[in-house]
Amino acid sequence: MVFAQKLIAWQKQHGRRSLPWQGTRDPYRIWLSEVMLQQTQVGAVIPYYERFLRRFPTVEALAAASEDEVLQLWSGMGYYARGRNLHAAAKRLAELGSFPRTAAEIEELPGIGKSTAAAIAAFAFGERAAILDGNVKRVLARYCGIPGWPGEKSVETALWERANRLLPKTGIETYTQALMDLGATVCVRTPKCEACPVSRACVARKESKTAEIPAPRPRKALPQKAVTWLLLLDRGQILLEKRPAPGIWGGLWSFPEAPAKDVDGHCRRSFGCQVRSTKILEALEHGFTHFRLRIHPLLCQVARTPNAQSPGSLWVDIDEVSEAAVPAPVRTLVGRLNVA
Repeated sequence: MVFAQKLIAWQKQHGRRSLPWQGTRDPYRIWLSEVMLQQTQVGAVIPYYERFLRRFPTVEALAAASEDEVLQLWSGMGYYARGRNLHAAAKRLAELGSFPRTAAEIEELPGIGKSTAAAIAAFAFGERAAILDGNVKRVLARYCGIPGWPGEKSVETALWERANRLLPKTGIETYTQALMDLGATVCVRTPKCEACPVSRACVARKESKTAEIPAPRPRKALPQKAVTWLLLLDRGQILLEKRPAPGIWGGLWSFPEAPAKDVDGHCRRSFGCQVRSTKILEALEHGFTHFRLRIHPLLCQVARTPNAQSPGSLWVDIDEVSEAAVPAPVRTLVGRLNVA
């Protein structure tokens, strides 16, 4: 295939070859990198990847860890379901005793989709399998002239058909990496067509449609949600509550949410605390894929009643909060408290 041959030749000369997860056949390391690279830029992933491997050098080490330990290392990278699924899959792998060798088997693990499974199988075991992550969708949509938003089922089906048809018979690892690198460094939102090895045959370039293909996600006004967070302080400690999974920040420790009315009664009933004073702090906004969250923090100086216990909650020294598995807004608010 001319397309594949040109990409393989380009990769050997211009592709990325110094990323920390390259140059290995270890399926654990490849899997970890592929999961981390979902929804996250390479530059942001590298330090997380390296820290993760220092703490969990093997699947067995990851499987033996607690969910809190895993999410603590994941904290700040977002999309926390990835971390929970990674941990669940590690436990499954520890039970199996070996890593599955085919894309179809790998896809059965928690949190691993068709494209990620194919990438792991190609890099670790040399399986001839097609990938179709976001960058690759953009490359193939432009090269083949497939209009529409890649999230639409009909468009995605057409892209999978092309992805499978263009697979080379040999050199699958280099070809797969080339597709990823081309989409990440050349065929970007504003493409660098002069640097592309397949630009002469690219339909979007020939028809001057690189700005139109692929079509962007249809825009929708993001709904706004608002919550009140209670920052309960008592003698240098602050209360954290474990969030339920699934859900936003599932499994992480966060500040308790509360109804805006009857804060005193809520604290007494739910946490065994007597509110001494309250202070409204500056609101904080946090964006998710499908909505925006406006957080209204309420700082409460409280006194705990003797033997007060609340299931799923934990009193932590303020200076230790940032070391726990907490979402970014919690870190931000604690930072404000430490500065104030």
